[in-house]
Amino acid sequence: MTLLRDFSPDPVPPAVPVPSPARRRGLRATALAAASVLAAGLLGVVVAGGGTATAGAVGAGSFTETRPAGALLPKGCGAISTNPRTFTTADAPAGAIPTNDWWSSLIWKRNNCTGSEVLHAHPLAFKAENNGLGLSYTTTPAISGTATGVGEFHYPYTEDVRVGLAGLTAPVVKAAGWTDWTVTADWSDGSRTMRATIGHGLPFSYYTVNGGTAQLTTAGTPTVWRNSGATIGFTVRGHDYVAYAPSGATWTVNGTGISSTLAGKGYFSVAVLPGGGDRAALADTYGRYAHAHVTGTRMSYTYNPSAGTVRTTYAFTTTPREGSETKTVVALYPHQWRSLTGATPIGQTYVSARGAMRVLTGVPSFTTSMRFTGVLPEVPAVGDSSGADLATVTGYLNAEKGNPEGVSGTDTYWAGKGLGRAARIAEIADQLGQTSVRDAALTAMRNRLTNWLTAGSGETGQLFYYDRNWGTLIGYPASYGSDEDLNDHHFHYGYFIAAAATLAKFDPGWADDSRYGGMVDLLIRDANNYDRADSRFPYLRDFDIYAGHDWASGLAPFFAGNNQESSSEGMNFANALIQWGQATGDTAVRDAGVYLWTTQSAAISEYWFDVYDQNFPAAFGHKTVGMVWGDGGSYSTWFSAAPEMIQGINMLPITGGHLYLGDFPEYVKANYAELVTNKGGLPTVWQDIIWEFLALGDGEQALRNFRANSGFTSEEGESKAHTFHWIRNLAALGTVDTTVTANHPLAKVFVKNGVRTYVASNITARPLTVTFSTGVTLAVPAGRTATSGAYTWSGGNATGGGTVPTGPPPTTTPSPTPTSASPTPTSASPSPSVPGSLKPVRYLRSGGGLDGTAGTAGTVTVAAANGNSDGTPTNPQVFTATGLTGAYNGGATAFDLAVDAGTAVGNGVQIRVSYDLTGNGGFERVETYRYFATDPVPGAERYRQTQGLLSATGTLGNLSGGTVRVEVWNAIGGAPTILGVGNGSTVTLPYGS
Repeated sequence: MTLLRDFSPDPVPPAVPVPSPARRRGLRATALAAASVLAAGLLGVVVAGGGTATAGAVGAGSFTETRPAGALLPKGCGAISTNPRTFTTADAPAGAIPTNDWWSSLIWKRNNCTGSEVLHAHPLAFKAENNGLGLSYTTTPAISGTATGVGEFHYPYTEDVRVGLAGLTAPVVKAAGWTDWTVTADWSDGSRTMRATIGHGLPFSYYTVNGGTAQLTTAGTPTVWRNSGATIGFTVRGHDYVAYAPSGATWTVNGTGISSTLAGKGYFSVAVLPGGGDRAALADTYGRYAHAHVTGTRMSYTYNPSAGTVRTTYAFTTTPREGSETKTVVALYPHQWRSLTGATPIGQTYVSARGAMRVLTGVPSFTTSMRFTGVLPEVPAVGDSSGADLATVTGYLNAEKGNPEGVSGTDTYWAGKGLGRAARIAEIADQLGQTSVRDAALTAMRNRLTNWLTAGSGETGQLFYYDRNWGTLIGYPASYGSDEDLNDHHFHYGYFIAAAATLAKFDPGWADDSRYGGMVDLLIRDANNYDRADSRFPYLRDFDIYAGHDWASGLAPFFAGNNQESSSEGMNFANALIQWGQATGDTAVRDAGVYLWTTQSAAISEYWFDVYDQNFPAAFGHKTVGMVWGDGGSYSTWFSAAPEMIQGINMLPITGGHLYLGDFPEYVKANYAELVTNKGGLPTVWQDIIWEFLALGDGEQALRNFRANSGFTSEEGESKAHTFHWIRNLAALGTVDTTVTANHPLAKVFVKNGVRTYVASNITARPLTVTFSTGVTLAVPAGRTATSGAYTWSGGNATGGGTVPTGPPPTTTPSPTPTSASPTPTSASPSPSVPGSLKPVRYLRSGGGLDGTAGTAGTVTVAAANGNSDGTPTNPQVFTATGLTGAYNGGATAFDLAVDAGTAVGNGVQIRVSYDLTGNGGFERVETYRYFATDPVPGAERYRQTQGLLSATGTLGNLSGGTVRVEVWNAIGGAPTILGVGNGSTVTLPYGS
């Protein structure tokens, strides 16, 4: 059997231009569907209808509910239905129909008009036939191809057991219900009925029946190792199963048949056991939960910015068919069990296409906690904002001014690619003060987006159409099956949303709901609706909640299940939500993006990259796959056999939201080394994508590659300006530091030679102070990206608030920016003796500033101590000044704080002042003062340096682009303290005369 022939892409003739990423699913999905249903005439059918579009207004934008003439719609089996409700029961859930799921073929029925294709749920796979439900637990992979060429592994469906009722033959198997990661299938032939609930991570399948005898038909004569009353244990093809009937029932074995009347009670369950251990004891353990049928599943998540974490809870609803037990048994994927909290799996594990699945028994739910390490609009210009490299990137930017989108496709995918390209150019040009280039890119994006987001009278293209039957928003012209198969909406629309987020920073009025923000929100909701209360679209359409990643194919019409190739384009969508939510102040969208981004980046590391070298079969021979299938993975794409494209398809588009690709720098280098091996030399296509990826593991090498061969042809969504900017600055910054989080989503930390650079972007109109988990704070002016640590730099829209700056770019930075010939500064670099003066009196400002001018009087609340934190800042209010240059005058720090604990007794407020003399992230002088015991009388008191030093480390010296941080907290006491800001509290620095 040659799996390669079944699943790998057809060769692309040399004379045909190689299509870019999303083309693979649509073209190949059509080819495979055609192979199996050509006789039915299912393909190439244009559903009549449409005509002139009529628009539904959404602010200044609009969509149409009149399908453009000739436009394709989704359809089910043959041409018999364009309404998926044909294949659901009358009591199925209301609202939009889910698509793009592991079980989508059950409801879509494109190829199998009576049942389903294989449903890979893990650890089991299922197949709905008209006489029952097939169960398969495959533990040996089928591997084809070579270790240096196209290859794949699959755990193919091979039926062990078919579960049904004696005599049952349903004309069609329908979907009766679905929850976050389960589906219930329904069989009915007029006299007999059966419903089966199956799901991700469930070793059980649950059945309710009426009108017949439960019948299990095994593949070959089973080995029965237990037949005791209501429980029967048996082995088929080396796999152990247990069937649990109601109390009082028995099982009868007759050749390959196992049957039970169920004592007339009409319910039972079947479980597959993991290998190893005492199967009899495990059967007893599982038996405690066998009649607590899972009837619902629900995921909930919480993003905690201050902790930098995403907590996700996976909860089960069960219906006890007998007894009172409500807990269940569940198997966890690697991305889940690696971040599991508060529970301990048993020793046995299941084999799956995703690696070992660990088992929890007797749980109502489980929770994971993952670190969110932040995204950026773009990497900061610490390395190309001066000297020869500035001239290089400026030349590249100026070359793009006339056509920043590059490609100008008319369909949703290629239009999106152009928007993404222009957004990168706008971000870089803004950082470097190239306002004319930036404005040209913004204008192109605004024009393109406004056109697509408006369905004008008589318009037939470059618009969005809403279909009520399927609950979907389809952009026409569609591409690669985004219409008739509902493929790839997250890929296509992610580019639109990301570009809209960039535009929103500079033109917030355009992004208002009263103008085009409402239409952008509809694109978000179509691809991955974050609002469970919105029934117009399914909840998280493209995202498989339990699997932790997207699926590209809308209908999953394959023996191997569903598939996804470009995980990185899925991450482009998640990042777009973070950026859009942050730009528009929509925390629900932002938090949904953070959840998707954090969860999927963990899944990508496991299932596309296998960074721990534990999930791919050992004989597969590759360190990465181009595609993940329901039953395995493939080192291939839909559109090319070139290693650059097989590996690069899970890298592009490279943006500040794709820094997760560098979470494992050593893996980055190993991935690149495999590409060179498989290619038999250096990349010759998509060099920009490959080198940008390499820069996340070895920026210096990537920069050498670029400088040695800058004449390459850019990938369609890339530009030389972005490629050089990305590689040059990562060569300076080093690799991402995943050990540090921030209390702001647009923040990231890099490390090189052991020295960190802290980065944060502020896309609001007000100054922002970002606090990192190391205790470092970074003051970021309105509209800018700023850095501190190894590099101190700030660039971007200086005026903030969405107003495009019209003046010249800043001509100075707080500290020198290294050029390609400059060594990277380290903590050991000498501090130059810089003469000069600064405003020594600094005012504590609302928002965390430590400014040289007073602000409007106000207050902030210092949290209660609720313990003893004497000398250790705990939940402090932090105020920071950066970029300070001045001569040390030999004096001492002074401060005068207005503090008030009201009527509280026993409070003690405390201050620490820290000096980073060169802005490199290390504090040379730290002063902690004794706390001040406030009185229980309302009204401000004055806390001054006369309270005395508690401790001091280091020595003071000249400030050269330095940072001063002030932390105020309660050392003791059970009540908060009010601290005056604006003009109420000052710190006087010992600098100047």
